[in-house]
Amino acid sequence: MASASAIGKLSREEFRRQKDLDAARKAGTAPAALDEEGRPINPHIPQYISQAPWYLDTGAPSLSHQRRPDYDSSANKLDEWYDRGAKAGPAAKKYRKGACENCGAMTHKKQDCLERPRKKGARYTNSNIQADEVIQQVASGYDAKRDRWNGYDPAEHKAIYEEYAAIEAARQKLREEEIDNQTTTDLAAVRKVAKAGKDADADFGSSDEEDADEDKYADAADAVGQKLDAKTRITVRNLRIREDTAKYLINLDPDSAYYDPKTRSMRDAPNKDIAPEEARFAGDNFFRYSGEAPDVQKLQLFAWQAAARGNDVHLNANPTQGQLLHHEFKQKKEELKDTSKISILAKYGGTQYLETAPKELLQGQTEDYVEYSRTGQVIKGRERAKAKSKYPEDVYVNNHTGVWGSWYDSSTGTWGYACCHSTIHISYCSGQAGIEAAQASTAQNLLSSTPANPPPTITTEESASREEQPSQRVEQNYSKKRIGEGDVKLDKDSLTQALSEEKKRKMGEEEDRPGKKRKGALESGSHDVTEEELEAYRMNRRMIDDPMANYVDSQV
Repeated sequence: MASASAIGKLSREEFRRQKDLDAARKAGTAPAALDEEGRPINPHIPQYISQAPWYLDTGAPSLSHQRRPDYDSSANKLDEWYDRGAKAGPAAKKYRKGACENCGAMTHKKQDCLERPRKKGARYTNSNIQADEVIQQVASGYDAKRDRWNGYDPAEHKAIYEEYAAIEAARQKLREEEIDNQTTTDLAAVRKVAKAGKDADADFGSSDEEDADEDKYADAADAVGQKLDAKTRITVRNLRIREDTAKYLINLDPDSAYYDPKTRSMRDAPNKDIAPEEARFAGDNFFRYSGEAPDVQKLQLFAWQAAARGNDVHLNANPTQGQLLHHEFKQKKEELKDTSKISILAKYGGTQYLETAPKELLQGQTEDYVEYSRTGQVIKGRERAKAKSKYPEDVYVNNHTGVWGSWYDSSTGTWGYACCHSTIHISYCSGQAGIEAAQASTAQNLLSSTPANPPPTITTEESASREEQPSQRVEQNYSKKRIGEGDVKLDKDSLTQALSEEKKRKMGEEEDRPGKKRKGALESGSHDVTEEELEAYRMNRRMIDDPMANYVDSQV
């Protein structure tokens, strides 16, 4: 329909076609109209909503005039304002063309300059040139332009507050000195001196109206027939102090308890997170259900039910009769309940199930505080009973004197019995003999019990060859320096012999089958490695991890 307003007045045929199209769109047989953003327009929206006014009409179907305008992020916030007095860096050394002729700044002209008018400006003296100001572009919105407090710094009000506080402190000190100098004890004279220079003071009264009310009540106390008291004046004054906070001011949250201004009632508690007993005001319903208020409600309910059954009971007409009847009714109700209980127990039995032991004795667990000494004796409180397990306890089987898990073997990491050190569950106890057998079967005892190998027999030729070896070999084996480290001197003949032996050893390892022991495997354990043999091993070993092991330079 918005398009119709953009086109103008429609002919009879065009109006009929527009109506048919709207009916088809409402029926769902024709697609809905789309706005300028490609979003469909609900055909059931009335014309007075979908049709834009003449000053917002875009010439196409649209609902943009019904939507909230997008937030203008270019506009500044309300707390953003000009940084007054900010300089754009250090001042120039000499006058620049186009600058202010008075102060030499580039940001304004001579007629806008706020500096003192000089007899000879900076254009001619070329000295005392001022720095350029910071020119800010504050894009204020509709609200910011019309805010009369925009750009005001609240910190400026602190100086005014401090000034008034200092004046008030001096005035208070002056009044105290005048009161101390007074010799009379007349309250009116003291108030007159204290109120000098000030219309009202919170220490001696809030207003002239309260003073007049106080005098009125004091005069009433002095009337004929009244009992005079020295504290009557003060009592009257204290009764007039209005320090009770209003119900609707206890909690300012609008979602808190509802306050009815007509009846001045707030039924719910304003602060529900505070216990009703500790709260200053817990709601009007709290007073209705505390104290003897519930008893009055029960009495009223009893009176209504008794009157409905034909009894002449009315709480307001004769409250004493209603209360006595209610008390008699409660006694008969308790007697009837006890009688029915006794008859049921006499008929079906079960009295023994009603007499149960205390919960502490049944469960064996309490939360009593108990203090013990270093020796395990109870100092304060009584000893707490141990919690019982659902598994059977202190059950000894197969002649055992300890339970399973009472002993732990740290060498094997297994649990067993402490009486025989057996690590087999449900085994028969062997006593001290089992402990000795377990100690004898440890790996350390087995190694210590094995006989040492007999020393090998040495022939005369072998002893002579050993005596001929140089002492350097002995020093090398027993020195602190490790073999293959430091400056090593190698014998060429011994190295050649070691290389040939290393090749034979490798060939023998390749020929041996896997798992078959070599002939000299037992003799190799007592053989001392020489520097030449270690160098031969290093020269012939396969360095698989070395990426340059198989590198060949083709240019050489």
